[in-house]
Amino acid sequence: MRLMRSGSVLAFAAMLSACGGGAGSISTGGGSSAGGGTPTPTPTTAGCTLRDRQNWAFAQLKEWYLFPETLPASLDPSPYTTVQDYIDALTATARAQHKDRYFTYITSIAEENAYYSSGSSAGFGIRLSYDTAARRVFVMESFEGAPALTAGIDRGAEILAIGTSAADMQTVTSLMASGGSDAVVAALGPSTAGTARRLRISDSAGVREVTVTKADYSLDPVSSRYGAKVIDDGGHKVGYVNLRTFITTADPALRSAFATFKAQGITDVIVDLRYNGGGLISIAELFGDLMGANRSASDVFDYTTFRAEKSSSNTVGYFAPQSQSIAPTRIAFIGTSGTASASELVINGFVPYLHANAALVGTNTYGKPVGQIAIDKSACDDRLRLIAFRVENRDHVGDYYDGLATKMEKTCSAGDDYHYQLGDPNEASVKVALDFLGGRTCSAIASGDASTLALRTTSRPEPLMPARPTTAQREAPGMF
Repeated sequence: MRLMRSGSVLAFAAMLSACGGGAGSISTGGGSSAGGGTPTPTPTTAGCTLRDRQNWAFAQLKEWYLFPETLPASLDPSPYTTVQDYIDALTATARAQHKDRYFTYITSIAEENAYYSSGSSAGFGIRLSYDTAARRVFVMESFEGAPALTAGIDRGAEILAIGTSAADMQTVTSLMASGGSDAVVAALGPSTAGTARRLRISDSAGVREVTVTKADYSLDPVSSRYGAKVIDDGGHKVGYVNLRTFITTADPALRSAFATFKAQGITDVIVDLRYNGGGLISIAELFGDLMGANRSASDVFDYTTFRAEKSSSNTVGYFAPQSQSIAPTRIAFIGTSGTASASELVINGFVPYLHANAALVGTNTYGKPVGQIAIDKSACDDRLRLIAFRVENRDHVGDYYDGLATKMEKTCSAGDDYHYQLGDPNEASVKVALDFLGGRTCSAIASGDASTLALRTTSRPEPLMPARPTTAQREAPGMF
């Protein structure tokens, strides 16, 4: 979960690489990109032993970490068997203060670049949710061009059992009973192309078993099936757009969606970010621009603020209306606990302008008002994502570590009904969003309300996540 900033990031990264150092970029929840002031991470040429990499990570944290007062003056890396374990120990105090919930981490340069440029990853191409109490796992979403949808697995399907073949199937109930969600993650296998699993699923077609093999695929950030549409709500036209993740290829898809809205004179919009864990700030700002036709070049969308001694890197993001932009009178933002970082930046950015005409529909969001820069140790394929800046809206509101619900002037509580496809007017959150836009009443999100992925039960499933998620899983929670 993180974000990024505008076009100067690519030039900045190239410049650092040419100088023999690490590539650097800004991101807030799930991406990388540089702001107007370009921070310059310290180049390093150390080797790739575990100790070298641990020492390098500590040096970058001491220079750039947003919460330097929480770092230990020194910490022996010897007891830690991985770079990530050492980073987790270094950031433990900030984590205890609810400021850095494993947002600082080491990842692969190649893997991350592949994801942010095209959504490339390997897997079944589904998002999964789990319910520990009920011991159930459901498909929240299925991606076009990926193995699961090709096998007929779509939103609302329940996974009943998992195995490598028909002979060794284990029920989800038994897996959850023995090892909780981690046991289900392990049973699904590694995120590598060629990994095959036998799945017993239940959906509207009944119960059946299918073998699905993980493959490389590119995630379409705006679904070709339901990602952008115009809903006729009793003669009232409403634009609906569902953004899965903030990656580069979202640019043309979002422009196309809003060009359609503009052509049809739409001024009320549903922005569905319910499973969106973040991504590039550049795409977040484009999203804001596409809903800012009536904003001027002096209107602030967001502030990016580093720690005091790095203030030269601070930036201000202003609205820049595009040819496809509309001027919404009301926006219903659909969110859950899977809505984070870049998604929260977009929502927060409109509150000072629309006030109670911008509503959070669903449940409270994740709570990540901070972003990462990326510092590369290219010889080791290491990219360190470390929390280095905070993001705020025009009114300098930004400390929403407990989610956005208490920062919004209007909220509407709603569930997430897997019995209907995303974008369907009968789906619970879309229905409540239409009620808000249509001037009908809704119930406010209760204080502290977490994600309600309601399956018409009283339980509250959450996105299924491994302990060490891939880049794709950080930005698209629940992805397998």
